[in-house]
Amino acid sequence: MTEPNRFAPPKAEISEMTAESARSDIESLPVSVSWKRKFRLIEKAGGPRQPNLKALSSGERLKIGFNILAFLLGPLYYLAKGMWKKAIALFGACALAILVIGLALNFVGLGKLGNALGYGAAAIFAVRANIDYYKRMVLGDKGWW
Repeated sequence: MTEPNRFAPPKAEISEMTAESARSDIESLPVSVSWKRKFRLIEKAGGPRQPNLKALSSGERLKIGFNILAFLLGPLYYLAKGMWKKAIALFGACALAILVIGLALNFVGLGKLGNALGYGAAAIFAVRANIDYYKRMVLGDKGWW
């Protein structure tokens, strides 16, 4: 009855990086004070996957969960932040999804609803921007390829 679950995912290795060393790494980054604050909140939430997101207040969750400039500017915001690979990939994926879903909605007779699909694409950029920038600046992730 106490045998381990053989279908459980493998346990991750514990990182050598402590909270103090992560905090000092964030402090030494060449970004603004507001970005450092967002990065510390993402660290508090448990990193990019945010397993401890519920430990944050609703205001803190909103700060790291939505980026208004990324919503308004989309791929241009990503380009300005130096994340051009993700800008191209997300733009291509969103454009393809909008085209396919828009054609399907036109076929069904809901063409007016298809006009709102651009807001969904903008929302994808807005909710991913802070995490993607954190990955680039703190973790050194350069993109998908």
